[in-house]
Amino acid sequence: MNTVPPWSYRAALALAVPMVPHLLRSTGARTAHHGRLRAAERLTAWGERHRDPSRPLVWLHAASVGEGLSGAAVLGELKSRHPDIQTVFTHFSGSASEFGATIGADVHDFLPYDRRRDTDPLLAALRPTMLLFSRLDLWPLLATRASAIGSRLALIGATVRPDSGRLRWPVTSLIRPGYAALDLALAISNDDATRLTRLGVTADRIVVTGDPRVDATIERIKSVSATGLTHHPGDPDTTMVAGSTWPEDELVLLEAFVQVRQRHPLARLVVVPHQPTAAHLTGLAALATRLDLPPPVSFRETEAARAPLVVVDQVGHLAASYASGGIAYVGGGFGSNGIHSVIEPAAWQLPVVVGPHCRGAREVAMLRATGGLQQLPAGPAAVSELEHCWGGWLQDPASRQGAGRAAAAALAADRGAAARTADRLDRWLTPR
Repeated sequence: MNTVPPWSYRAALALAVPMVPHLLRSTGARTAHHGRLRAAERLTAWGERHRDPSRPLVWLHAASVGEGLSGAAVLGELKSRHPDIQTVFTHFSGSASEFGATIGADVHDFLPYDRRRDTDPLLAALRPTMLLFSRLDLWPLLATRASAIGSRLALIGATVRPDSGRLRWPVTSLIRPGYAALDLALAISNDDATRLTRLGVTADRIVVTGDPRVDATIERIKSVSATGLTHHPGDPDTTMVAGSTWPEDELVLLEAFVQVRQRHPLARLVVVPHQPTAAHLTGLAALATRLDLPPPVSFRETEAARAPLVVVDQVGHLAASYASGGIAYVGGGFGSNGIHSVIEPAAWQLPVVVGPHCRGAREVAMLRATGGLQQLPAGPAAVSELEHCWGGWLQDPASRQGAGRAAAAALAADRGAAARTADRLDRWLTPR
C-alpha cells in the first residue's frame, strides 16, 4: 500500500493551484484562495514563536462552519479535560474565518494547500500531538506527512454521503493513502463506517460515536436562549423561518407564501439567505415585487416585528432567527447545493420542511422517520405541497408543536457524541 499520495495527486495539485485564481468567481472563494497561499508561512511563524514542546498540541481542521461546529464540540471537551493543551484551528472556506475566532484556539487560519513545500515546514514548527479532521475534509499529503513524524490522526464526526465524489474512481485512488494513515475514524453511523472502509480506513480503526454537531448545536441554542434576544420579535405561531436559502428555494417559498397569505393573512416569512450578497438580495426583492408580495424588510429595521416578509441580510444570525419562528424551512434541496443542516431548527423544536434533493443526508432521514420533517416533491407540485403543510401547521398549532417535538426527539441518540469522541482521543493526551 502507498504511504504517500501518488505522484499524480501531487502533480495535479502543483498544476492546479496557479490556475485557481482564473477559475474563481465569488469573492469568498477568492478570499479563501489568497488566505491559503500564505497560511503556511503565518502558522509556521506562530509555531516557531509560541509552540511549547512540553505541552500537547491538538490541531483541528474543518472545511467550513458546519464542519467546524462538529469539531469545536470535541475540541471543547478535550480542553475541559486537558486545560494545558495548545490548540490550532484551520479551515478551508472564508466563511469559517470569523467562526475560528469564537472557538478559543491559540491560533486559527486557513489550511495551506496540500503541497510538501507548505506542509513539511508547518509540521516541523507545530509538531502536533494529534491532528483531527472534522467530518470528511481530510487532505492526504498532510495526513501522511503528519503520521510520518509521529502525530496521531483521527477523523471525527466522520460521515461519507452515498453520492460523495470521494467514493468514485479515480478520486478514491488518489486520496486513499491519507485515509489509510488514520489511527481512528469516529463515524456518526454504521452506514458511514461502511463507506469509510471504501476510502481506505481499516475496519478495526472505525468506531461509531454519533454526530457531535448535535452537542455543539444544543450549546449554541443555550447561549442564544440565555440572551433572551431574537432579531425580529414577532409572533412565532405565525412565522416560518427559511434558513440557508438559495434562489431556487426562494422561488418555491414565495410562490407558496402568496397562497398561504390568502388563508392566513397574518402569516410571516423570515428568509435567511445562505449568501446574502447584494445581487442575491436584489433578486429576492424583485421576486417579491413580481408576485405582488410586500417588499422584504431587513431584520435590522424597527418594523421587522410586524412585516410579513423579513430578510436577514447579514451572516451569523441563523440560530437567533430560528428562535423567532414556529416552522422552519431549510434550504439547499432545490438545485445542486444539497440540503443544509436541519439539526439547528430541530433542536429548537421546530417542524422542518426541505426540498427534494437531500443527497442521502442522514439527519433528514432521521427527522422524516419521526414525523418531524416534511420533504417536498420535485417539480410544480412543490409549491402546492409546501402551501398545504405550511397552512396546515398554521391552522393546527397542536399538530405543529407535536411535529416540532418529534424533530427534537430524533436528535436524542446523538446527544453526548462529543464526549464519546473525546473518550476515544483522551489516551493520546494522557501521560503514561
